[in-house]
Amino acid sequence: MANKQERIASIIRKNIAEIIQFQVKDPHLGFVSIPEVRVSKDFSYATVYVSFFKEEDIAPSLEVLNKARGFIRTELAKKMDTRRVPEIRFVLDEGYKKEERIAELLKK
Repeated sequence: MANKQERIASIIRKNIAEIIQFQVKDPHLGFVSIPEVRVSKDFSYATVYVSFFKEEDIAPSLEVLNKARGFIRTELAKKMDTRRVPEIRFVLDEGYKKEERIAELLKK
């Protein structure tokens, strides 16, 4: 079962990245990276972790992504060959902050 979840999460990650890059046209959307997607066991929810190149882009870009959630889900449904397309939730990935802190501690 975990393999299927990972496979679906990978497909969702790839497709959402393409949709954001080529179809979401908003000047407030900065450079977005999707490091991880987690899918619930019943495939009804997908948590999409996003990170941004510039720190000042975080708030406006997250707002744009949350407003475009319905559009992104509709486009995702067109690209996926599954019966159910999960409800999407965008969450800021703060893994880079942890990495910076660990690197800083290692330097000390």
